Amino acid sequence: MAPEALNVIALVSGGKDSFFSALHCLANGHRIVALANLHPPESTTARVASVAPGAPQHGSPLGSGGTNDHHLDGEEDETDLNSFMYQTVGHQAIPLYAAATGLPLFRQAIIGTTLQHGVSYQGPQLPTSTAGAPDSGSGPQPGAGQGLEDETESLVPLLRAVIADHPEANALCTGAILSTYQRTRIESVALRLGLVPLAYLWQYPVLPLPTARAEATAGIAGDQSALRAGTRDRDSSDDDAQLLRDMADVGLEARIVKVASAGLDEDFLWENVATDRTVQRMKRALRRFGGGDRGSVLGEGGEFETLVLDGPPALFKGRIVVGEAGRRVVREGGGSTWLSIRDARVELKAAPQGAAANGVRIPELLDPRFQSVLDGLQTSDLASADRVEDTLPGGPLPTINVETRPSTSHQWCYVGKTSEVAVTEQTAQIIAEIRQQLSESSLTANAITNSIIILRHMSDFPTINQLYGSLFTEPNPPARVTISCGDLLPPESQIAIYLTVNSQLPPNAREGLHVQSRSYWAPANIGPYSQAITFPLNVSHSGAEGSYNDHGTKAITIAGQIPLLPAPMVFPPDSPDAVAMQITLSLQHLWRIGLEMRTQWWSGAVAYFPRASSSATMKQMATLTAQAWRTTHLWSVAGVDSDDEGGPDLWDRTYNPQFMTLASADQPSSTTDLPDWESLRGFDIDDDQKTRPIPYVFAAEVQELPRGAGVEWHAHLGLAKVSPGSISVVNSTYGVVVSDCNGSLEIQHVVVDNADGLFIHTTAAFATEKTAPLSSLLEGVTSAVADGIKNTLETTAGGQLQGEWANVPPYLSYTDANGLSSKELDGHQSGEQSPFGAVIPCHSLWNAQGDRLKVVALFQNHFAKPE
Repeated sequence: MAPEALNVIALVSGGKDSFFSALHCLANGHRIVALANLHPPESTTARVASVAPGAPQHGSPLGSGGTNDHHLDGEEDETDLNSFMYQTVGHQAIPLYAAATGLPLFRQAIIGTTLQHGVSYQGPQLPTSTAGAPDSGSGPQPGAGQGLEDETESLVPLLRAVIADHPEANALCTGAILSTYQRTRIESVALRLGLVPLAYLWQYPVLPLPTARAEATAGIAGDQSALRAGTRDRDSSDDDAQLLRDMADVGLEARIVKVASAGLDEDFLWENVATDRTVQRMKRALRRFGGGDRGSVLGEGGEFETLVLDGPPALFKGRIVVGEAGRRVVREGGGSTWLSIRDARVELKAAPQGAAANGVRIPELLDPRFQSVLDGLQTSDLASADRVEDTLPGGPLPTINVETRPSTSHQWCYVGKTSEVAVTEQTAQIIAEIRQQLSESSLTANAITNSIIILRHMSDFPTINQLYGSLFTEPNPPARVTISCGDLLPPESQIAIYLTVNSQLPPNAREGLHVQSRSYWAPANIGPYSQAITFPLNVSHSGAEGSYNDHGTKAITIAGQIPLLPAPMVFPPDSPDAVAMQITLSLQHLWRIGLEMRTQWWSGAVAYFPRASSSATMKQMATLTAQAWRTTHLWSVAGVDSDDEGGPDLWDRTYNPQFMTLASADQPSSTTDLPDWESLRGFDIDDDQKTRPIPYVFAAEVQELPRGAGVEWHAHLGLAKVSPGSISVVNSTYGVVVSDCNGSLEIQHVVVDNADGLFIHTTAAFATEKTAPLSSLLEGVTSAVADGIKNTLETTAGGQLQGEWANVPPYLSYTDANGLSSKELDGHQSGEQSPFGAVIPCHSLWNAQGDRLKVVALFQNHFAKPE
């Protein structure tokens, strides 16, 4: 399927990022139909007044007869708005972009102020009848006497004006790089107006470097020098500047017009930000004065702002000229200095011969780590992975007394029951039941952290999606996995929904990542599900809503990942290596999201595959899955030590305004390794890599996957904010009799020991050639897991259990449905009354060695440490 060419409105501030994003739109085959800009009101009081917006301002495109000179009267406002949302420095020159690009320019004054200070944005609620539909413009208009509004809503009348003149417009591009604050607000407005949000620079600093392909094979695990130097894919302190180099390579000229950091004084004003000289000067200055955090060299923390004067002929037909006399320095104090543009003009450039070249570099699809994974899969002889030997933690856990603690996380299961009823009615009934159960439990939809939707027919997905989405009216809906199990569902069931609900989640303890813009980073989630949700791993039952340690370990749920090409949102083209590419690409999506959420370890994962033509094919898929999973974990590349040139002390960085950046709270200041080997108890860098524990992985054959994907990765739980040496991975494999069935049982315990208590996530996989009732199999596996946990706590960990022990049932199970009746499956998908939680029926299950499994069950156990 060929990517769709979009008609794009380019939201421009005059800065480098918005114009470079527009160039990437052109490079991806889209068409820019208009420029749109928000500018300061005529006075600071007008900015917060509730007044009707004026008519949009059009510039003079080439050939319209308008002048190319723009002279100012010298009576400009000498105050910058310092908006977290919009750049306003240099706004005096914005009208010239119409002549410089030959595109119509629409402008609108910023109305309102910052009312929502959170990272995510809650747009105005639409009536229920129109929820999820594009904004038709019939509702209340921002600034039309409806009271004080957030400045974000100034975008609405601006974009409506563009759409009125250009009804073909169907997309909006922005220059967001790392700012979730900015991205979520623009996405909210774009989606309400029926526009596809485009953010091609999103997470640009973590995308592959131009030389990444050549270096991909240098990082295979086993290179101990690389491991000692560091295990990150890239040195982020150096790579952030690649965006500036790419801008320079295409001739984008962007001048610094504002500095707001102690490291960058007014000597940097009017420097071309993309030159090597300026980049190196900024790096040194920012490091010296404590402003070298992620994205600082790009100005992501408000360190500086720019004004674009020129660019490649594909977009710029002329260049903006500002003489020295046309620039006036304005010193605001607190380290903030900016240029007021007093006089500027456009000089037309000679028309290029033939088609105007763009020259924008499209980042490589795969990171070095995953290029290595793909290369390995393409050359693999598909030999089965080595079976992991029984392992114990490196050194005993400290002797502690522990007592069992009920989990605050619960599995709510809903299955369509009424026969001869369409999937729409079954879904509506389930949604009503969910609402009722939330209400009876005094919970909101924010208590839901994860969902699994199982359909009989994947073609029903668009139908049920809007009904499901009506549950969630606030930002960051739960992460979601969607699969089809076909006729393995009970005969009368068209849909099943499994929800993970945390009944004690305190306010503001739940955070999410919901990227709805197309980019090169990972697929956009256009719909009622987030890429990831994070929340405290341990929440006590004290208090009405529970309590937790904000600095304690975090749990992360991540949406199922399918192998879409992120920028065009289509699958890779068919090829002999299509399966290997799909496994690799979707796993990279999982990894990038995990890294963004600062995940350090996975509890385990499953790769779902659609119905295969034979068992031999599924065995091949399972071994490819295991190889990709293992290679991804063991890959590493040498890091580069940053040159510490000194800087201010901690007090200055925290309290002195001269050493603080404007938006650093929105950006993590350091990177995370995934996996973070240092989080393992007793880890030794010199140990044989073959002995390193890898989170358990298996393959599940279902019926269909979303969009007809060839694979979908589902990591069951991520762990973040884990202290060094606090994770133990305990593997065991042994013969066992479960419900009169002789077989082999693989168990992996992931033990997290922290100040809040002990958490154990267990994956248990039972293989047998015999058939037994599912209830008996799960009961036997649960008993074996309980014995294993007791042994881990009392023998390996030296712990002593207090209180009454009760076997905790699995929260999620997978079963090979062959030989099981639909009635039996129905009995184990009946909600909270089911003794064995949620069950996913599969055509087949496979472990990393290519052995067929009967049951895979997942468990969570929490233990408190008595004071």
